[in-house]
Amino acid sequence: MKIKFIFCLLLFPLFVFSQNVQEPTDTPKEWSAAYAPFRIVGNVYYVGTYDLACYLITTPKGNILINTGLRSSAAQIKKNVELLGFNFKDIKILLTTQAHYDHLGAMAEIKKLTGAKMMVDEKDASVMKDGGRTDYALGNGKTTYAPIIPDLLLKDGDQIQLGNTSIVMLHHPGHTKGSCSFMLKTKDETRDYSVLIANMPSIVTEKKFSEIPAYPQIEKDYAYTLSSLKKLSFDIWLSSHASQFCLHEKHKPGDKYNPTAFIDRAGYDKVLNSLQLEFDKKIGKK
Repeated sequence: MKIKFIFCLLLFPLFVFSQNVQEPTDTPKEWSAAYAPFRIVGNVYYVGTYDLACYLITTPKGNILINTGLRSSAAQIKKNVELLGFNFKDIKILLTTQAHYDHLGAMAEIKKLTGAKMMVDEKDASVMKDGGRTDYALGNGKTTYAPIIPDLLLKDGDQIQLGNTSIVMLHHPGHTKGSCSFMLKTKDETRDYSVLIANMPSIVTEKKFSEIPAYPQIEKDYAYTLSSLKKLSFDIWLSSHASQFCLHEKHKPGDKYNPTAFIDRAGYDKVLNSLQLEFDKKIGKK
């Protein structure tokens, strides 16, 4: 009886938070609009919405899902995975580029449906557990997505291995304390590719960095992330939002498989330069 009672106490806060999710309702329509899933390159597939990018990485030992979009997107992601011919319950590992409701909204439900293991950058673990309540910018004490207890905490440079695929997590903080990017190698019938799924460090707070006591190293983290991203080498880059890497200019529903459409270093550098200017303006640098 004592063990059961303690167990119930441990679950109580999670249960309460999950019953009071207050996902923002003023989200862009593109975040929930449907988009036809497709093969990007090798074993990397797009299974997200029109703008909230979700990626399925397939392997002989099961699959990996990165990001889930809004709370309402679980059914859409499941449908997209199955339209591609894959079993939804073959998802074994769940990852996210950041602990915000627009990328974790459906994660708790998908974790329950698949039984997959949730792995997260250790710096986002606590905010993930409380459903975003303590997020320095978007939290304000409100649970914006169902809380998730991670199964494994990741550090910069850790490798996530499943089947014949190894994904390297890169700690890219600022947007959230545990924002991260992922790099992997894949191949198709003609060649090998290095793929970067980048978490672009856009600034989500209107406050001065010095006015955020909950995140004293925020300025330093943003500077580090911008510097780190600029140094990366890859063939193809993707991101947390389809609009960030101009998905809809590079691909139209029904297009034939064409990974070369996503080879775009110039576009990547352009986005980073814009974010650098945004950061410099924020800190008053001329």
